[in-house]
Amino acid sequence: MCRKFHGAPFATLGSVPAESFHWIQGMEEVKDFTADNGTIRSFCQNCGSSLFFASPGMTENVVEVALGVFDDDIPVVPDVHIYLDSGANWVTLADDLPKYAAGRSSEQRS
Repeated sequence: MCRKFHGAPFATLGSVPAESFHWIQGMEEVKDFTADNGTIRSFCQNCGSSLFFASPGMTENVVEVALGVFDDDIPVVPDVHIYLDSGANWVTLADDLPKYAAGRSSEQRS
């Protein structure tokens, strides 16, 4: 899912409480694609940038935002690697962040 969404070995997404996320302009340019597994990938129809991600099991109170679309620096620090069982076999993660086979609630890997 992440590779298809970003065209990269993994996605960099940030979770934002839905009530804290507000569009200033351009929402009419956002289009959604629903994958066979029910995942929704939102993107800009003008430039093609990946914007939002939602999976069927996600809470409706959270917006998953693609961090690569921000022009300015943002105060974000990675805290975990998830869905490693479906990750690119040619990527080696060389940090000490927690690593999970699937989502945060799945089995932790070393």
